[in-house]
Amino acid sequence: MPAATQASARIPAARTAGLALFLLTALNLLNFIDRYILPGVQPLVQREFGVNDAKMGLLTSAFFFTYMLAAPLTGWLGDRFRRKPLIIISALLWSVATLYTAKVHSYETLLLRHALVGVGEATFSIFAPSLLADFYPETARNRVLSIFYLTIPIGGALGYLTGGIVGDHYGWRAPFYVAALPGVLIAIAFFFLKEPKQGSADRLQATENRATLRGLRQNPSFWTATLGLAAWTFAVGALSTFLPTFFHRFAGMSVGQAGTVAGAVTVVDGLVGTAVGGWLAQRWMRRNHRALYLVSGWGSLLSIPFVALVLFGPLKLLIPAAFAAEFFLFLGNGPLNAAIVNSVAAPIRATAISLNLFLIHALGDASSPHLVGLLSDRFNLRVGLSITVVALFISGIILFSGARFAMPLEEEK
Repeated sequence: MPAATQASARIPAARTAGLALFLLTALNLLNFIDRYILPGVQPLVQREFGVNDAKMGLLTSAFFFTYMLAAPLTGWLGDRFRRKPLIIISALLWSVATLYTAKVHSYETLLLRHALVGVGEATFSIFAPSLLADFYPETARNRVLSIFYLTIPIGGALGYLTGGIVGDHYGWRAPFYVAALPGVLIAIAFFFLKEPKQGSADRLQATENRATLRGLRQNPSFWTATLGLAAWTFAVGALSTFLPTFFHRFAGMSVGQAGTVAGAVTVVDGLVGTAVGGWLAQRWMRRNHRALYLVSGWGSLLSIPFVALVLFGPLKLLIPAAFAAEFFLFLGNGPLNAAIVNSVAAPIRATAISLNLFLIHALGDASSPHLVGLLSDRFNLRVGLSITVVALFISGIILFSGARFAMPLEEEK
């Protein structure tokens, strides 16, 4: 094919890949806005239903319980059927479940609503990275997934802010509409996107342990990244659930103020930390193919002293320590997810991502919010949240151990 023809063929492909990244990132943003509205309105929900911290933590645990149970089935579907219609269905499912919040007038109904949203979000969270991996090769996935996962801090911050501010003025149900209606519109727009052939962007050799379910059991690069992320998720799930409540309870902030401060910390650090972590890993990979693991491991370990300072330090250092803690927590946001996607080949990628999601939530935030709530009710919220320090230490050790299993990428050749 002549060079001019090749170039003209690449332009539509690049445009399609860019459009896919934009639409999937927008859906993921709405996904996380919805997820973090509840922590932003948590004191208002507790006041209406008269429930303790353990029951509030159980709401998040129920979400992740259904989230992780849905993962294995949806991963199997993603390796056998086109991902585009599956993504559309999942986005519509969690959007409709979010709209259902207006009908919630008891704690038990809210628990059911939150569990249903988990099914839709789990499906989307598996198919989206798998589809992006078919638009971009291994060396570009850290950059692409760093952009995609910027939605975690931005969506979390907007969820906190929307929940706290809108909830203060219009009641805690009103903020949930923010994520629901746009999600339906973007899902419809996604219908017109052209889906690439599975595995079309892969450059690494599809060895047995990367391309078969039997080999996956003996894939240390996948398992160390997954277990390291699980320990990180245990800590972040608990911290994100109770951070606005912690500010409200120990810093004397109103519900709106606590949501605003938690949102500001999360969005600034999420943007800066994720961008710096993705940039650092991309540059470091040119000299060291272990960079995706190392950046993530350092992020977990360096966050520990600042998390401890948030929980037990003087009040005047609370906000600066929170900024420092979340900056380091978000360093591995893109690199670690890129390491997981790169650790497997296209034939089993959706299944592997579903297994990863099942494990990081089963071992992570499916239990940590409820456990923190139980410890808070028995002692106080400071003691409850202190278990996150142990989880972050475990995360760092696992990721440093797993770095030696990382596969060399094209940029080193």
